Amino acid sequence: MIDYDEPYRTGTAPWEIGRPQPAITALLEHGVRGPKVLDLGCGTGNLSIVLANRGYHVTGVDISPLAIEKARAKATGLTVRFEVQDATALTLPNAPFDTIFDCGLLHNLHRNGGVDDYLAQLPALSEPGTLVYVLAISADAGEHWSITRDHLQQWFPEPTWTDTAIKDVEVLAQVDGEQLKLPGYRLRTSRSFT
Repeated sequence: MIDYDEPYRTGTAPWEIGRPQPAITALLEHGVRGPKVLDLGCGTGNLSIVLANRGYHVTGVDISPLAIEKARAKATGLTVRFEVQDATALTLPNAPFDTIFDCGLLHNLHRNGGVDDYLAQLPALSEPGTLVYVLAISADAGEHWSITRDHLQQWFPEPTWTDTAIKDVEVLAQVDGEQLKLPGYRLRTSRSFT
């Protein structure tokens, strides 16, 4: 099993760039339905904290207890709920949510297993009209990245999901003190009213 605490212990988590991903920040002004927002794979809570500061009722979930501990410490004084949970077996009694963010979780599940279990839960975490945003590194990044537009379209099919749009974006990473810009996708979809 993968030790998800290790990158947080060693300070080598490439997804921890000290702020939310710019491709997601661009949505925060007009792209968030509230009041309840779910941040899946929240890491140390950068996006969750920005959302909470904007007045949303945020739940951040990550499999790493160390990441959640750091997120809670950073969020002192804010109304944000952080939980240690496996994204393939979520139990969130405050569901459904009005907006759901996945910034890098789906591409890791695709690489390491668990995509089907994860995707099967999303309809129950949402309600008609819920917005879902997924930020994922694309197969164009090479090496072990393998998500394509076709994957995203297959994973968010009609009639469950509607108004799906996939945009080419950059995903930032921090590796050995160097900032990398990787090709990625930002998916936006909405839970169907039917």
